[in-house]
Amino acid sequence: MTNATIIGCGYVGKAVAQRWRSTLTVTATTTTPDRVADLESVAQRVQVVKGNDEAGVRSLLQDQAIVLLSIGAPNANAYEETYLQTAKTLVAALKDAPTVQQVIYTGSYAVYGDQQGSWVDETSEIAPANRNGELLAETEQILLSAASDALKVCVLRLGGIYGPGRELTKIFGRAAGTTRPGNGEDAANWVHLDDIVGAIDFARQQSLTGVYNLVGTVPTTTGALLERLFATHGLPNVTWDASQSSTRPYNARVSNQKLREAGYQFLYPQILETV
Repeated sequence: MTNATIIGCGYVGKAVAQRWRSTLTVTATTTTPDRVADLESVAQRVQVVKGNDEAGVRSLLQDQAIVLLSIGAPNANAYEETYLQTAKTLVAALKDAPTVQQVIYTGSYAVYGDQQGSWVDETSEIAPANRNGELLAETEQILLSAASDALKVCVLRLGGIYGPGRELTKIFGRAAGTTRPGNGEDAANWVHLDDIVGAIDFARQQSLTGVYNLVGTVPTTTGALLERLFATHGLPNVTWDASQSSTRPYNARVSNQKLREAGYQFLYPQILETV
């Protein structure tokens, strides 16, 4: 079977490993030794590797065909170490890994920054709103620079992630009945775990290269989403205070048309507030 490595086997990576294990030989990585036993249930091989360990990553890539980079920063101060340094390490190691045919990276739509609620697609100019957004943009560029005729590099710009264990009620529950700054009209871009896993596998099977937005299809606002969510679960709605500016650093309506035109069919085109 084809060999695939998943660098960063958290919420998304572990779900992909479960999907791939039946058809691919999967290596999962973690930076936490305590997680090895858990990941052995979803991958044929588990390795403890840090993102800045070039020798470890180079060894990891030997005889691999597919690499999924699905990492997450443990806190807001760790973006450079988690994303940029790992990307630089991976690209350096790829020079000695001729068997790798594709790298898939799960990034973030946060690179678009504050577009005042306007529509954006993959051709739109990115405008990171803060240093962490800039680091995410730099990470994309480092990875895309490794692309060649022999190596496909696919960047998926994810919306907010929800699904089993990360239900919207858990994410927004504390906001029920509170007053929040702004008018609630900022764009809400979310994507269900099943669609992330599905799109990653689609990108692998279709050998996609370049940048693709991975968010739900049906546009909505944070205000409308919370109203539906809290009504569904019998919770008091949010009150918006328009005299205060929204604290969100990004506001853009993200189009997923490019991914749909490539042939991916979303399982949850509209945000499912019952999840």
